[in-house]
Amino acid sequence: MKTCLLLCRIFLTVLLLTGTLSLRASATGLLDTTPRIAVVSAFEPEWTLLKSEIVDPVEHKINGRSFITGKLAGKDVVLFLSGISMVNAAMNSQLAIDRFSLKAVLFSGIAGGVDPGLHIGDVVIADQWGQYLEAVFARDTAQGFAIPPWMAKGDFAGYGMMMPRPVEVTRKDAAPESRFWFPSDPGLLEVARRAAAKVDLAHCVEANSCLSNKPRIVVGGAGVSGQAFVDNAKFREYVAATFQAKVLDMESAAVAHVAYSNGVPFLAVRSLSDLAGGDGGANEMMTFMDLASKNSATVVKGILKEMR
Repeated sequence: MKTCLLLCRIFLTVLLLTGTLSLRASATGLLDTTPRIAVVSAFEPEWTLLKSEIVDPVEHKINGRSFITGKLAGKDVVLFLSGISMVNAAMNSQLAIDRFSLKAVLFSGIAGGVDPGLHIGDVVIADQWGQYLEAVFARDTAQGFAIPPWMAKGDFAGYGMMMPRPVEVTRKDAAPESRFWFPSDPGLLEVARRAAAKVDLAHCVEANSCLSNKPRIVVGGAGVSGQAFVDNAKFREYVAATFQAKVLDMESAAVAHVAYSNGVPFLAVRSLSDLAGGDGGANEMMTFMDLASKNSATVVKGILKEMR
């Protein structure tokens, strides 16, 4: 009798544990099984227009963050804010990949222009993204700044003591690799080229306040991201010369890193709201943020329409 009772208790315990594990698994499973394109923005002004055009929206809340499913430009999407900064962008992008069935990730947002040939309002769709603040802060010696002797030298010149370096990346069924650049998806870049030929960009903030240069879309080149808001002309020149970068922001490379690690196609659309310190006067982000956000959203919708 005692043996029977003991066995029954063990059996019930196993059932309870199995049920608990099952509940935990379902709680962290997919919230929506429809294959979707993630449309991501960094902060509220960038996604206001996109959010207003979602058809049949359904809101999902995860860790206080809103993920809105529905249709945009005829495609099934999930729209969410990454939050400003590399950490927020990486964290929320991985959260979306874990909880939704994603076919691709499109990042829509504003950025600082680095290429001196670009102007406020222009849209850049870079073909690769790097993290310029992944770096060693080198020792100041009599011979100049020096990294530890046991550390391999990076591929890029430093800015004073800051020496950029690659990061280690892991992917499913692959050995860890060291890389600086994270690629945009070639297929999405081709779609972006088709969309660029059909999209008209805004160039006026108000009826009597227009940009001196009509905005254009540039597909290709490099972009870099880091945990700093850059408004410094000398550092802007360094970024342009060292990385041949066209644009600089605080999130895209982090999302590109996450997408690469998970094998999800990625593309970032960044519209210039300022020139990262290259402006003639004070930083103009707050003046042109809405215009740049509108242009970025317009291009993202154009890309969605072109996707088959």
